[in-house]
Amino acid sequence: MAFSMGFGILFVVALLCCMIGFYKYVYFISIGYGLAIAGQGIAMFLLFQDRISIPIVVSCLILTLYGFRLSGFLLYREVKSSSYRRHMVTEIKDGSGMKLWLKAMLWIFCGILYLFMVSPVFYRYYNGNTGSSVSFAAGTLLMAGGILLESLADLSKSRQKRKDPKRFCDKGLFRLVRCPNYLGELILWTGVLVTGITSLRSVGQWIIALLGYLGIVFVMFSGARRLEVRQNKNYGSDPEYQEYVKTVPILLPFVPLYSVEKYKFLIL
Repeated sequence: MAFSMGFGILFVVALLCCMIGFYKYVYFISIGYGLAIAGQGIAMFLLFQDRISIPIVVSCLILTLYGFRLSGFLLYREVKSSSYRRHMVTEIKDGSGMKLWLKAMLWIFCGILYLFMVSPVFYRYYNGNTGSSVSFAAGTLLMAGGILLESLADLSKSRQKRKDPKRFCDKGLFRLVRCPNYLGELILWTGVLVTGITSLRSVGQWIIALLGYLGIVFVMFSGARRLEVRQNKNYGSDPEYQEYVKTVPILLPFVPLYSVEKYKFLIL
């Protein structure tokens, strides 16, 4: 299989999976994002089935399960939670007034980003499953840990909101960081990079892998900023909230970064 063909197939899969964003543009980076990662996980399994091995199965399975879990959770929340829909109508525009060519540009950009994000896994197996088994094991543990953390954070938030819909979340994992689900994402994609980092063979492969990783790091910090702005608006007058945001880091545990609202470059 030629490199361009394999990479091209993954790109087409990513684009097809996030086409849902043309219905509502925020889906490009939410439901479509999860579907694109799951679709590429399945595609890589099929692309490399002639050299099937435990590492290939594990890597592709984790990406697929992660993507379906994320998109399924987001879709369920939007369909089942009327309070969430009412709240988000005022927070996120539906994109109905966005020009088609702008949506198309966002679609292509997302497809490229999602392709670059999974590229370390692709390179490892395209290059002949080369690289340290230690890096693969460490990366796999990080990937699994990231998914577990994100899942537990989403579950904890759902439970806290059911118990007290008008209060900010500050229990359990939310005592570690204010955005534990985004932290789980960062850990997952750090694991993806680690699994393939010892397999990268050229400057081009390094550039693509690092661009994908830095891209998702930027997206997570941007998401943390949006959440901070929204929470400051909703809970800013609450003394308990003010104490909470002054003592709990926003995204990275044990790193005294408590606010990113002032960083305008994070606006997407």
